[in-house]
Amino acid sequence: MGNLMGSWRYKEPSTVEECDSTWETDSESDEHQPGGEEEDSGISESMSPADAVRGADCKEHGFGDMMESSTRMKRSFYAAKDLYKYRHSYPNYKELRQPNEYRNLRFYLNKIPLVPDGIYIEEILTKWRGDYEKLEHNHTYIQWLFPLREQGLNFYAQELTQDEIKVSKRRFLLAYTIMLDFFGIKLLDKNGNVARALNWQDRFQHLNESQHNYLRITRILKSLGELGFESFKLPLVHLLLEEALVEGTLPNMRHSALEYFVYTLRQHAQRRALLRFAQRHYQPPENFIWGPPKKKRIPASGSTVMKAGKNEVVERSVGKARSPREGRNNLEREADDMDERKSGEWKTAKGSMVLQEVRGRVDLEEYIETIPL
Repeated sequence: MGNLMGSWRYKEPSTVEECDSTWETDSESDEHQPGGEEEDSGISESMSPADAVRGADCKEHGFGDMMESSTRMKRSFYAAKDLYKYRHSYPNYKELRQPNEYRNLRFYLNKIPLVPDGIYIEEILTKWRGDYEKLEHNHTYIQWLFPLREQGLNFYAQELTQDEIKVSKRRFLLAYTIMLDFFGIKLLDKNGNVARALNWQDRFQHLNESQHNYLRITRILKSLGELGFESFKLPLVHLLLEEALVEGTLPNMRHSALEYFVYTLRQHAQRRALLRFAQRHYQPPENFIWGPPKKKRIPASGSTVMKAGKNEVVERSVGKARSPREGRNNLEREADDMDERKSGEWKTAKGSMVLQEVRGRVDLEEYIETIPL
């Protein structure tokens, strides 16, 4: 790993295009990144650094939708650069603290309370579930429950370190389920599949109106990747896109979902599939600026047609992580369709994602309890 990172020299991006590699290749091998991961922001139109300064207040995601009222929509350079650094694992980040200074770790081990509120994690995990007023109006806990290797708005909470990433996964998952419930979503299984919760109507209405929570969702998605739950991102982002673009329950979220949520995913193929899904449902279609560059949309030869067919397979493989109405794993149905289309390479992925509904639903709480502290 040392040699691999040492051979790569970080260059500070100055444009949205320099942050973008989502549409760099249509090859699903993603061979230029270990593990199929990538380091981009997937933008097709750019906002200059000067525009980004003027639009810096859009960091609070709720204000991003106002951009859609402009004559010509542009992507945020701030968002592209922020997520570019995240997918590069914060190339300028340095761990300078000693192990006994790891306050994030000590907080998760219930040894110290969060500052400045003086609340221990066990109190949050056992008493805050369903207390939507407290979860809505307290603005310090989120950065302690979902730490990152970047300084957050709560300057008391330190950046996460690599040593801290290795521990406390059980409490992290419990915190994740509490926030999902706050948003009107439930975690279904250990693969990260999600669906509407029983209280989804009231919570979605609140989430649609309280747009500062979109910044919280971005942080949670980033933290999932930092603590080893990268696979949990795809089902959640797909559900939010579906609610925003198809079901119409979260219309105010669509810009944040496309500008921020999608680009927390580290794999090229997953982001491309989510964006193709979004493009099919986005209205008005001419305002969709997150697709591939126009030059890649022009068929030039038979090979291009073949490549488009391959892309469709990848797109269909994502499908709907969970139907918001039925709670079923639509990856199974999409995989079945692909089997009929002789796309056998996706059978392995299908088998790892299909829920064992015949044998009963996984006891999620029991699963979480098996994760060591």
